Amino acid sequence: MHQLALALYRQGYKVTGSDDEINDPAKTNLANAGLLPEKEGWFPGRITPGLDAIVLGMHAKADNPELLEAQKLGIPIYSFPEYVYKVSKDKNRVVIAGSHGKTTITSMVMHILLHNWVKFDYLVGAKVTGFDQSVQLSDAPTIVLEGDEYPASVVEKRPKIFFYHPHISVLSGIAWDHINVFPTYENYLSQFEHYLQNMEAGAKLFYNNEDEEVRKVVASSATHLAAVPYNMPAFHYDDGEAVLDTEFGPIKMAVFGRHNLLNLQAAIAVCMELGIDKHVCYQSITNFTGAAKRLEKLFETDKIVAYRDFAHAPSKLKATLDAVREAYPDRQLIACFELHTYSSLSAEFLSEYAHSMDAADDAVVYFSHHALELKRLPKLETETVRQHFGKEDLIVIDEKTQLQEKVKELLRIAKKPVCLLLMSSGTFDGIDWNNVSSQ
Repeated sequence: MHQLALALYRQGYKVTGSDDEINDPAKTNLANAGLLPEKEGWFPGRITPGLDAIVLGMHAKADNPELLEAQKLGIPIYSFPEYVYKVSKDKNRVVIAGSHGKTTITSMVMHILLHNWVKFDYLVGAKVTGFDQSVQLSDAPTIVLEGDEYPASVVEKRPKIFFYHPHISVLSGIAWDHINVFPTYENYLSQFEHYLQNMEAGAKLFYNNEDEEVRKVVASSATHLAAVPYNMPAFHYDDGEAVLDTEFGPIKMAVFGRHNLLNLQAAIAVCMELGIDKHVCYQSITNFTGAAKRLEKLFETDKIVAYRDFAHAPSKLKATLDAVREAYPDRQLIACFELHTYSSLSAEFLSEYAHSMDAADDAVVYFSHHALELKRLPKLETETVRQHFGKEDLIVIDEKTQLQEKVKELLRIAKKPVCLLLMSSGTFDGIDWNNVSSQ
């Protein structure tokens, strides 16, 4: 939302906004642009007939006093995706959809287009090297959108991806998530069926042929589309670095992991559809280092290499662990995972994580009772978590200081060089991992 505000401000619009809590990086970014509200909170007096439009964020509640005032005055109200479509309806729209890999594929497409001087707009859910912001709106003829299946707003509860109406789309994978919105897997799956069914006839769809659920959905719901599968490329590892075995010869990559190399195939397919030669795509992507918090290297010493990753759903967790295990077969893999999302902290969903951390030599799962309180979820017992993950030697911790001490101990007693993998959509309650690893 704050990135959309900045994008509109750069276009010359007069932009104001409200929120009940504003944290960094949004707070600093808005302050630097002169857009930070004087006070946090909701003030219906700010909503006047002179406003052209309201853009409603997904976390605003139905009884929000500013929303109620806007409805009372009859001011046009758009959800985030509705507004993005409004300003991009004359563009060639590319939408990256799926349960996982969206941010990485979107970032890869952006990287290739940037390196080939293609003019385009974009919306992506992470900081990407080479780009100053995560939302760009201009007069560019093409827009690349990360398509989220989460509801658009409290007023418009359909998934965000329903509103973008793509000419080109990717379906990267399907694995149950967001159980607070989609209480059953069948309900979650149906969102992707509806998404494909509502795409314009003849639109191009690139889909992950390695994912059985994706294949089923494409077979049932994409018969009117120009559907093209993509598969895992041939590759090998050379001293921890992934090397693609292509028709143009070996191409060394800066990213690694089967899931990332599969994501790359989707990104190249999109860019080729946008007119870029395949060989040029490969040449352009070799120095792509990933989006922020997507297998992002934190630091490296002679004894430890540490990565952090946004992994939070079971499929993402397993893919990330498998990638690191394959890239660093001779290192001791210490993996720390924070239960942070509503789904991951819900006892009824925990069984989905069974055996997702088996690839780790030392596996630690952390959760905080404060996070449970914020999401209004019942108490969770460490033993319950351990049983659901199905790993006998799993370490489950619910106190920040104990987590720090346990990781220090594991690093101290490690008998060979370590790969430390930190996975969370949160922050592990603000732990400074550089400090932990140096002691």
